[in-house]
Amino acid sequence: MTNKLNLIGAVNQALMNEMELDETVVVYGEDVGVEGGVFRATVDLQKKFGEKRAFDSPLAESAIVGSAIGMAINGLKPVVEMQFMGFSYPAFNQIISHVARMRNRSRGLYNLPMVIRAPYGGGIRALEHHSESTEAIYSQIPGLKVVIPSTPYDAKGLLIAAIRDPDPVLFLEPKRIYRAFRQDVPEEPYVLPIGKAKVLQEGEDVTIVAWGAMVRDTQKAIKMVESKGIKPELIDLRTIAPIDRETIIESVKKTGRLIVVHEAPKTLGVGAELMAIANEKAFLYLEAPPTRVTGFDTTFPLPKGEKHYIPSPERIAKTIEDVVRF
Repeated sequence: MTNKLNLIGAVNQALMNEMELDETVVVYGEDVGVEGGVFRATVDLQKKFGEKRAFDSPLAESAIVGSAIGMAINGLKPVVEMQFMGFSYPAFNQIISHVARMRNRSRGLYNLPMVIRAPYGGGIRALEHHSESTEAIYSQIPGLKVVIPSTPYDAKGLLIAAIRDPDPVLFLEPKRIYRAFRQDVPEEPYVLPIGKAKVLQEGEDVTIVAWGAMVRDTQKAIKMVESKGIKPELIDLRTIAPIDRETIIESVKKTGRLIVVHEAPKTLGVGAELMAIANEKAFLYLEAPPTRVTGFDTTFPLPKGEKHYIPSPERIAKTIEDVVRF
């Protein structure tokens, strides 16, 4: 059976499924237990599984992640929540020094089957530190997988895959589309492969790569340019680390053009890496310079400035036309 779920509902159902199937899965974080999380992603988990498996933590991100390391080493599968991605930085030392290195440090003796969940990105008129898109920082850490779903169906399948993964996963949830739309999602558990991009729409004129909330804005832009005879190919990257290089290369060889769309700042973002992949592996196929449509190299603005910062469908559509007509 399937249910019509939005993205936040799919996250909740994935947690429910895995906690039912595996008693070693524990979920905790700030306001995660009694209140069910700031966005209600963990609602009813404590009622169903009790305070020992779904509980509130102190307001201390470093302690949340640090305690999860000890749990994971000792046989549990902790799924911890950072209330917002911008609140994850106090835990950065734990993540880069211990979470990502434990398998290597112990020469395979210990692995950390743990997930760090965090709502990320802007667009909900939030305060400072609530709208970060700094996925590129975490994607540079060897030993850490970084996953970003763009649909309810993908959110459930990728989160279950992350929980079952023997190594640590940072699972970033685009909060701007938490409740943007609903989709048929199977009630039973299923997994989607981490590290595999998805071709959402086939085309022949230009390859466009996006992820998270930017996928929907890119789809709107594509509708704008299709009336002008342009046929883009759209790829949802889904996993920032590891990147599915093969799917990107194959598509660029077919279309001869590449546009990357992301909300994060431009300089040293994931878009730069994708452009480097195209230049290194498909250079002789290129008919136009690889191009980025991104946020700006500034701190994410307060609510009045959001619409000027986040790439709009109109800005994406203009870039598509420029690249195709180069």
